[in-house]
Amino acid sequence: MSRARRTVSRRRGAVLAVGLLVALLTAGCGVRPTDVITGRSAVSGPSAGEGLYLIADGELALVVRPAKNAPASPLETLVLLATGPTEAERSAGFTSEVPADIAPVSMTPSADEPGITVRMKGAVLPLSTLAANQIICTVALSSQQISYAPVTLAGSDGARPPWSCPIE
Repeated sequence: MSRARRTVSRRRGAVLAVGLLVALLTAGCGVRPTDVITGRSAVSGPSAGEGLYLIADGELALVVRPAKNAPASPLETLVLLATGPTEAERSAGFTSEVPADIAPVSMTPSADEPGITVRMKGAVLPLSTLAANQIICTVALSSQQISYAPVTLAGSDGARPPWSCPIE
């Protein structure tokens, strides 16, 4: 065999050896197979509609309901929230801590500082933190406020301190 052929043959052998070594080293790079990881199903249907916050797995979750006519006012959206999840939402695992007997009466800009005051029919002080956050985040979304604009909930028993939606 000629000297040139031996050199080419050695180079091919070296390239194959390096390739084999790389393949062996990367084959066990630490990626282990797992079972399928599932999550909640994606929101389906029209993307335009009335957004309100319900609870899924103990956390706030945005739900968009199809708009029947023109976009609802923030007060109308709060009425939707007070009626609770639809049958389809309940079967998808959504719940609500907003009592059905609490209903919005009025919504005005806060007098002292930026934000909104929502006057509710009924007591607001015994609301759970999740229920208050459902209302506050729904108000912030439906009135197109920046999520950190404080919302004051006022009711027959007084007012809760101004609070911002915890969802960015």
